[in-house]
Amino acid sequence: MPKIIYNKYDKRLIAALPVAQFEGRIVVILTPGETEKAVNYLLSQPLLGFDTETRPSFKRGQQHKVALLQVATDDICFLFRLHHTGLTPALVRLLEDTSVKKIGLSWHDDLIMLHKLGAFNTGAFIEIQEQIRQIGITDLSLQKIYANLFGKKISKRQQMSNWEEDILSDKQKLYAATDAWACIQIYKEVVRLKETNDYQLIIQEEDRHE
Repeated sequence: MPKIIYNKYDKRLIAALPVAQFEGRIVVILTPGETEKAVNYLLSQPLLGFDTETRPSFKRGQQHKVALLQVATDDICFLFRLHHTGLTPALVRLLEDTSVKKIGLSWHDDLIMLHKLGAFNTGAFIEIQEQIRQIGITDLSLQKIYANLFGKKISKRQQMSNWEEDILSDKQKLYAATDAWACIQIYKEVVRLKETNDYQLIIQEEDRHE
């Protein structure tokens, strides 16, 4: 029986869904020296999920620099605390790499923020929003895309927390890791659906509750 997916997922349904979260190992990177070892490992992997977090600003005109870069495989996620490490040569090597597929969502916006920390040439990145359009999904948010494909919700409760805290809470770390990991899961599922054509797209009218 083909998988049922929707061009637009009704966000009112998300609250009742079971929670999806990363269940692998989370490693926090605090020093420039630690970035080298982490990047060497990551570049040995076939597929990486990327995301960033920035301390929210509640004053008009104020914008903080990106504080966290999270990079995940299926079973491990590295949290690079950029306001401690800076954009090190190892991280530049990771961002410029063209041999490993790197998956992100709204990644263009993340790149703009990362470029404010230092210069680099963007490597091989795949934008989820472009991938899902190929199977008829028009949603743009990670939460709605994941719910549409897997019937589970990704909690966004930590999104507006302070990502420059001296010590990240366990909830912050799990939130950050889950977002990066979810990018991989979405990409792999979209690739599978395109290869098998084992899905049925249902067209929904515009959601007035957006």
